[in-house]
Amino acid sequence: MTDFGDTNFADKAGDKELQDFLMMEKQKAQFNAQIHEFNDVCWDKCIDKPSNKLDSRTETCLTNCVDRFIDVSLLITNRFAQLLQKSA
Repeated sequence: MTDFGDTNFADKAGDKELQDFLMMEKQKAQFNAQIHEFNDVCWDKCIDKPSNKLDSRTETCLTNCVDRFIDVSLLITNRFAQLLQKSA
């Protein structure tokens, strides 16, 4: 005779594993989307004309652009986290 309680527990454990996997994949996709957004915004801002090498001005511009983009993303993320904590 099959113990349905054990099967139910295994199903829940499998569901949790699947949810964890899907969450990780979603985070990877969001990270990749963020990288593409950095590329698009900073490319348009800093690259006048593509060439074989980056000059120091362009390299500095790209570095500053990405740094500011990351700063703003972290600021927004932290602000949302604070709002969630206050509402909980």
